Amino acid sequence: MNNQLTEITVVRRQSAPRLEFEAAAIYEYPEHLRPFLSELPALPGVYIFHSESDTLPLYIGKSVNIRSRVLSHLRTPDEAAMLRQARRISWICTAGEMGALLLEARLIKEQQPLFNKRLRRNRQLCSLQLSEQKIEVVSARSVDFSHEPNLFGLFANRRAALQSLQNLADEQKLCYGLLGLEPVSRGRACFRFALKRCAGACCGQETPQAHFLRLQASLERLRVVCWPWKGAIALKESRPQMTQFHIINNWLWLGAVPSLDEAATLVRTPAGFDQDGYKILCKPLMSGQYEIIELHTDCRQS
Repeated sequence: MNNQLTEITVVRRQSAPRLEFEAAAIYEYPEHLRPFLSELPALPGVYIFHSESDTLPLYIGKSVNIRSRVLSHLRTPDEAAMLRQARRISWICTAGEMGALLLEARLIKEQQPLFNKRLRRNRQLCSLQLSEQKIEVVSARSVDFSHEPNLFGLFANRRAALQSLQNLADEQKLCYGLLGLEPVSRGRACFRFALKRCAGACCGQETPQAHFLRLQASLERLRVVCWPWKGAIALKESRPQMTQFHIINNWLWLGAVPSLDEAATLVRTPAGFDQDGYKILCKPLMSGQYEIIELHTDCRQS
């Protein structure tokens, strides 16, 4: 019996060799796409791989150099599969990287390409709001995230917001009871205090004020910046032979125009908070790296 077992263990079925994908060595652009390659501009913008259907693109991408980026799509089996299905390539040039980022995000959300990560309006978007020494989860459906102060973090739903708060409490030894994460009897130490995972704000080892200040400091890196202008602005972006004014209001990109005289065609007050626009625009706008023009009612500048 032991001999039989030994034979069974030793005799192994040889697995089929794994085929490694080496794009540079074995893959080339399909013949029917090559005429498009010679036309690709070495400029910033967005490019689109189209299938046989004009209504459902395969992939939408962006780059500061469209030509270089499109030619680099030979790296993975997924890219090879996408290229085999593609029937044509189109592109839209922009004045710079900012325009490419904003246009790509809008087109992906509107057209839902097959090979892109889907971008959808999140109707459960939540944040943590700090006020009067308490913290609570608030929803973008009931609070205007563009203007509401003391919001921290953008979360897909209430559960994600509470999980983030719990992780923060674990890192900083904050009290679950004072944060509303679990019930606690007044003046009695919580279970986590006995495990040395709470600094003791629940039982007088730390003052509520000190606990609140530590919470506030640890949240600061997640602060949601309120829209700092009275209304819409124009962000100027230029390169040789092209200038665009990106019209933005409440962190929402409304579109781009070649001159400020045309800004009035785009200016409006957005409904709701655009999470994708906020993530793209907040840091560049607040850093001062672009020229910003506040738009008056008639949207004209002298």
